[in-house]
Amino acid sequence: MSGPRVLIVDDHQLFRAGVRAELDGLLEIAGDAATVADAVRRIADEAPDVVLLDVHMPDGGGVEVIRRAAEQGDPPRFLALSVSDAAEDVIAVIRAGARGYVTKSISGPELADAVRRVHDGDAVFSPRLAGFVLDAFAGEIPVSAIDPDLDRLTTREGEVLRLLARDLSNQQIADELFLSRRTVHKHVENILAKLGTDSRAGAAVWAVRHGIE
Repeated sequence: MSGPRVLIVDDHQLFRAGVRAELDGLLEIAGDAATVADAVRRIADEAPDVVLLDVHMPDGGGVEVIRRAAEQGDPPRFLALSVSDAAEDVIAVIRAGARGYVTKSISGPELADAVRRVHDGDAVFSPRLAGFVLDAFAGEIPVSAIDPDLDRLTTREGEVLRLLARDLSNQQIADELFLSRRTVHKHVENILAKLGTDSRAGAAVWAVRHGIE
């Protein structure tokens, strides 16, 4: 099966089994883990592309898994999957290094799509959760990125930034602007470099502050 290989990390066996069933036939499952230590071992052994990660687990939860996986070098991408939509939970795991956060009410096909997007480098949040992230990082964009001079961006980069700020994926931006996905990826790289930020969330904050919506 093509597509990203996924490791499911949650301390509830029934939930792990449910996620497996929902993703069966949509993604390749690399395995699952119930504890922080087991998750770190499975990441090292299986080298999954994406880890679906519960936020609340004993021994440090999702944040600790991300931290310890990073210490091992070449960590996978992480997508938080939690019953909680509390702002503090969202911000904590994103600060730790997760690429997105979705709640457990998500459907199987939607979850599979979120995993693919995270694997491709996109940041994935529901609109409500994205607001938490933008608010939290609003004061952390480098001064060099808060420059009123928009001339640093080409016309096309401005168009891409506007759609990025609406939380569109690279593929959705490509479809909207009739570009290839590879071209959009390059535009996004250029935008982040010019704005002095290394995240799509940071670029989105910049866009909102400058009225690009």
